[in-house]
Amino acid sequence: MNYWLMKSEPDDVGIDDLQRLGQVGWYGVRNYQARNFMRDAMAVGDGVLFYHSSCAEPGVAGLAEVCRTAYPDPTQFDPESKYYDPKSTPEAPRWQQVDVRFVAKGRLLGIDAMRAEPGLADMQVLKRGNRLSITPVTEAEWLLIRDRIGC
Repeated sequence: MNYWLMKSEPDDVGIDDLQRLGQVGWYGVRNYQARNFMRDAMAVGDGVLFYHSSCAEPGVAGLAEVCRTAYPDPTQFDPESKYYDPKSTPEAPRWQQVDVRFVAKGRLLGIDAMRAEPGLADMQVLKRGNRLSITPVTEAEWLLIRDRIGC
C-alpha cells in the first residue's frame, strides 16, 4: 500500500464535497510527474491525505483512498474546460486521473502546524519550491497526520 498527498482547491472540490459525493475523479492534473504518479504508482486502496490548497488556510482536511486506477481525464478533450489540451486526443491521451473515495473528515492540520512537526520535516509538500499537486507520503508521515487530524 502506498500513501499520497493530493491537493485540491476547496472552491473547486473540498473535503465537504467529497464527503457529500462519496467519490470523485481527480481531474485537471497537468504536470507530468503528478500524472506519472497516478498512472504508474497508484493502486486501489492507497491512502490519500486530502489537502486544501490555494485558500486562506491550506492544510490536510481529511482522508480518502484511491478507488479506481488511472484512466484518461475527459476534461482534456473538452474545449469548454479550463483543462482542455488541444494536443491530446482520445487515441493518444496525455492526461490521466484516478478516482478517490471519501474516508474521513478531520480537524484541519494547517501548513504551519505541519512545518512545526519534527516527524514531517522531510515531507515533500513542505519543501521550498514544491508545486506538485500529488506527492508520495511515507507511512510514518501518514500515521502522524492521521492522528493529528483525529481520524
